[in-house]
Amino acid sequence: MRRALLILPVLATLLAGGCSLPGFAPPPKLYTLTPKNTFTDSLPAVRAQILIEPPVAAAGIDTARIALSRAVTSLDYFADVAWTDRAPAMIQTLMVESFENSGKIISVGRDTIGLRSDIILKSELREFQAEYDTVVDNAPPRVHVRINAKLVAMPRRSIEASKTFEQLEPARSGGFDDIITAYDEALGKVLRRLVEWSLAEAAKLGREGPRQGS
Repeated sequence: MRRALLILPVLATLLAGGCSLPGFAPPPKLYTLTPKNTFTDSLPAVRAQILIEPPVAAAGIDTARIALSRAVTSLDYFADVAWTDRAPAMIQTLMVESFENSGKIISVGRDTIGLRSDIILKSELREFQAEYDTVVDNAPPRVHVRINAKLVAMPRRSIEASKTFEQLEPARSGGFDDIITAYDEALGKVLRRLVEWSLAEAAKLGREGPRQGS
């Protein structure tokens, strides 16, 4: 009992001083990104109901860890930081919110909510990492985001349109806050173009119907 009583003040001192006990790492600092809320004024209004699936991604970026690359053949992660969710799940949420923020779609939601859909947005997250220059030492990284999107008409399940959206955004410095800002700007530019393209294609599909032969 005396031994236990002696341990308690030491434990309290360690915790108060911000120290970690052996075998207990501090939790990572969490980050998230923001949806897009500015679009071109000429966007068409779409009466279709769109459901958005989470992007498919390779295992290296299908994680809550924040990825970096120092060579085209390698992938690593920043230490002590993480996204608030797995990258594909976070991006799915941001896609839904970006479509809602456009004010041009009658109904949009996740594919898991069980609503009838006219169109399903399928996507693949192909790049989502901060890339460091292998030639220039200590240069700030650039964030690389690339998403391929497909619009699938229901109930025929025919692919009516497909396009890839890509953005390389340089960080203003090597500081992590500037790197996160570059992530936010790169993904925001991709989301804006993806939403505008999707609405234009959905409006066209509403006028013309599914393409023949699908």
